[in-house]
Amino acid sequence: MPLPETPRVIYAKNPLEAVICQLRFPPILRIAAELPAAFQERIREEYPLLRERPAFAVPAGIPPQMMMKAIPSELSVALGGRTFDFLSADEKWQLSLNQQHLVLTTTSYERWEGFRIRLDGAHRSLLEIYRPSFYSRMGLRYRDVIRRSVLGLSDIPWYELLSPAIAGELASPLADEVEHAAREFVLRLPDSAARVRVRHGLIGAADSEARYVIDADFYNEPKTETADAFTVLDTFNKHAGRLFRWCISDRLHDAMEPWPAC
Repeated sequence: MPLPETPRVIYAKNPLEAVICQLRFPPILRIAAELPAAFQERIREEYPLLRERPAFAVPAGIPPQMMMKAIPSELSVALGGRTFDFLSADEKWQLSLNQQHLVLTTTSYERWEGFRIRLDGAHRSLLEIYRPSFYSRMGLRYRDVIRRSVLGLSDIPWYELLSPAIAGELASPLADEVEHAAREFVLRLPDSAARVRVRHGLIGAADSEARYVIDADFYNEPKTETADAFTVLDTFNKHAGRLFRWCISDRLHDAMEPWPAC
């Protein structure tokens, strides 16, 4: 059964911590062998800052749990692997390029249209300069972090904020004693070979507020033609909104102050 259709909304109190899109392609040695000067010139107005790191080191400012699956580091070294991170002036947007993927990351996501425009510009530059043959994996990942204090819900139990299918132990008589809970499941998306891997759970610490994380990684691993990239990504985005709404209760939805997306 597909995820239930819901009206598309934008939350005034946005719970998104980070959004990542990854386009993975067969290795292009030219990227590993030379500085991406032509690529930088295409994107430098939006991404004036540059950092270089080993190909699969975790980028600064990005939670390690947000990193996509990577090929073994031994292969990266064998290929002379390195990643070039191009950052916006405020460092809230990052475009990462290495011999096997292009990744766009933001900690300032507002709506799909804005993210899509930025990705489209980088994607065009990738195609024109490096001409990848196809994409071997496409991923679009949303990490939502729900903090009750931000929403004026500090005294509301988690089971009233989550759907029954998600609440689990937090809807049991032991709920008040649960300090940490983690789950994972994978859903097939309708009429496609794509999947979404959902990692969710309560994260608590003695010195900070407990928070609920919903981390949804939409991915497609069969070969995808480069011309079809945004057809796939637009579909991922549509399902992402439906999935998040399925995970939460009406009370939490209303507390985040939704307004209709035009």
